[in-house]
Amino acid sequence: MTSHFAKNLLQHSQQQRYRLFIRIIQGLEKLNFNHAEQDPSSVLAKQFLLTFSVSLLSSGHGPTHDKSPLKQMTALETSSLCSPYKCAPSKCAPAMLAFWLVSLASLVLLPNSNATEPTPRTNILFIAVDDLNDWVGVLGGHPQAVTPNMDALAQRGLLFTNAHCTAPGCNASRTSLLMGLRPSTTGIYQNAHDWRNTSLIDTAVHLPKHFKNSGYKTLGSGKLFHAHTFFDPKYLSGFSDPKAWDDYFPSLTQQMPAEAVPENWPVNSSKDFYGGHFDWSPLQIKTSEMADAKVVAWAKQHLSKTHEKPLFLSVGIYRPHVPWYAPQKYFDRFPLDSIQLPKHLEHDIEDLPEAARKLTKNQWHQWIVANQQWKRAVQGYLASLSFADDMVGEILTALDEGPLADNTTVILWGDHGYHLGEKQHWEKFALWENTTHVPLMVVSPMQTKPNTRCDTPVSLLDLYPSLIELCDLPTPPQTLEGRSFVNLLKNPTAEQDRVAITTQGQNNHAVRSQQHRYIQYADGTEELYDHSNDPHEWTNVANEKRYAQVKQRLASLIPTVNQAPLLPPKKSDTN
Repeated sequence: MTSHFAKNLLQHSQQQRYRLFIRIIQGLEKLNFNHAEQDPSSVLAKQFLLTFSVSLLSSGHGPTHDKSPLKQMTALETSSLCSPYKCAPSKCAPAMLAFWLVSLASLVLLPNSNATEPTPRTNILFIAVDDLNDWVGVLGGHPQAVTPNMDALAQRGLLFTNAHCTAPGCNASRTSLLMGLRPSTTGIYQNAHDWRNTSLIDTAVHLPKHFKNSGYKTLGSGKLFHAHTFFDPKYLSGFSDPKAWDDYFPSLTQQMPAEAVPENWPVNSSKDFYGGHFDWSPLQIKTSEMADAKVVAWAKQHLSKTHEKPLFLSVGIYRPHVPWYAPQKYFDRFPLDSIQLPKHLEHDIEDLPEAARKLTKNQWHQWIVANQQWKRAVQGYLASLSFADDMVGEILTALDEGPLADNTTVILWGDHGYHLGEKQHWEKFALWENTTHVPLMVVSPMQTKPNTRCDTPVSLLDLYPSLIELCDLPTPPQTLEGRSFVNLLKNPTAEQDRVAITTQGQNNHAVRSQQHRYIQYADGTEELYDHSNDPHEWTNVANEKRYAQVKQRLASLIPTVNQAPLLPPKKSDTN
């Protein structure tokens, strides 16, 4: 029984074992051993406790039956302790060990007013903002972006300035992040690929479920797994897992509330674009009537109270995902005659390989330009972004004013970037900087310092292993393919060799280093951009000999496993 007790205690992380070690030492101080030489049972107990506590600081593996603290106390030692008292070791030792194990349990495992209590496990506030590109003030993606709340969050902790998605589409990106696996490993490349219809249901544990399995209270509201508001209300449910959550808004089986929309739509766009859902227009409604506002209001309620368990709270903000409908006041912040188009080059696609040109929504761009909607569309995105930022502000205010503020790690991320006419392309589903670059901010009371920036490339794939390290969780059954960035939270200039890899469909990959972006398509054609002198990726230098070694090195990092798509690829993915 005692060996089993010791083995169970040793099945903890190094940090947990260290805390237990401290409690044991404090217990030894309470048990006065000044005259231990006069009491063989005290000597025996002291040997056991010290041997047991030292074993807690071993490599992390529990003791085997042959090397447990109990076995290390030899028969000779026990006999020598018992002989002066004329008792048989076989009878005396078990009794003494049982007595001291009870003492150990009371001193170590029960509350101790004189001992330092272990630090509570950190809560996680996980904010996902849909279709959020780098038009955030602190990233400088667009000079007119108004995002004071996201900017303030970045200033409270660490901003990753070179973070990238693993796939430039909602479902593939989110599934990859939440499973900790690359799209090329799972075969989930498009929005129609439901992870619940794959072997992942049996072989992997996604992030929210892993938190729940690890003792966290898991709450969610809004979009985390893929879902959208197009075509049919059934898509509001998306690909979530009701068993992963203790509670969810609107319900355990529906991720998103219904959208507020104009009476007649599309207002400014065409029925040819997602049946009219790719549209933009102000709404004559109160902010509280927006679906995202309802999502945030629910989350705020749970940030205002304490919870018996550590909390994992996911909040999914749908804007600036299309349709770009938002209350009138957000459009008023960006007068149409003042709108600046994103920086672009008129003939930017001329040096692109054919595989790259096929990814562009060139016909959409031609229609938007011909119908004088480019500025209106940019206005719609900026207005939706400003609305989303207000939602972030409400969440952070609720956290700051509630009881969880001092022990909550906040992570804000966008699932992928977004084009608004650059390279004659709209939306996502491509492998350029505009599409892969995402905001990623981390504020962790024990890990980050205010006003810190990290320019080292990181991937959303790195979030799962980073959260495991931050929260001291066990590893899930699947082999995570990301790399924890917790070291970068402490030392932002470390690990300069890191890269971020993005995949769009089978065998199409981009590799982003600190200076370069390399793209290789399934047909072998390539692109290469040098961000030291070409931040907008206007000049493809893949054929220039001076970059041969750079290209070779980045090409060697492309995934070698490229699973077939879960379903046959569509001509154009949907949101």
